[in-house]
Amino acid sequence: MTEILMPKATAVWLVDNTSLTFDQIADFCGLHPLEVKGIADGDVAVGVRGADPISNGQLTREEIAKAEGKSTFRMTPVQPKYSDLHQPAKRRGPRYTPLSRRQNRPDAIAWLVRNHPELSDPQISKLVGTTKTTIAAVRDRTHWNSGSIKPTDPVSLGLCSQIDLDEQVKKASSRRRKIEEENPELLADTLKPRDQLVAEPEEFRASEVNLETLFGSPSKKGNDETDE
Repeated sequence: MTEILMPKATAVWLVDNTSLTFDQIADFCGLHPLEVKGIADGDVAVGVRGADPISNGQLTREEIAKAEGKSTFRMTPVQPKYSDLHQPAKRRGPRYTPLSRRQNRPDAIAWLVRNHPELSDPQISKLVGTTKTTIAAVRDRTHWNSGSIKPTDPVSLGLCSQIDLDEQVKKASSRRRKIEEENPELLADTLKPRDQLVAEPEEFRASEVNLETLFGSPSKKGNDETDE
């Protein structure tokens, strides 16, 4: 829906010059019905001069007449003549990455490859803003800096948002289930049960700790000197 210019001023004009319901005015102006009721009662938008949506080219008299004749009718604002030119163009190609963060892309790629194997190369490229060649090099460990790559969450690196990452993971959810069915080891718990852990030998038991174990037994020479 097209945003209305000066919504409160428009609501003031509609309250004063039409018999529209509060819900109709609120829906058209993007306000809450109670806010419109407050305008009618004089508690809200005090001193605001009404803005005529007809003269502003945002609404037609015919649309107002239809709404006044039917309380459930919702008015549609007039679309600007060149409104399609104001629509932002959809971004295509890999995401642009600032120069200061480009050195972190291999770390992000390694994290995505390890934690989300269901993501395709184009998806990773879209998230991180890299090339398929770089992704393949990190995946195959043939990257020139493989020894220094540390898998790091791309969100924490500022290379993508959590919303973008969740969106791509959601798109690849079906591929994830297929990978898990073919590779059950992905579901295996990497932590061993407590009873299977080998206890480390203790140098001293709690019951064996005493003055002699802590400070050592007194030397024989020292005892002889004490006796003398």
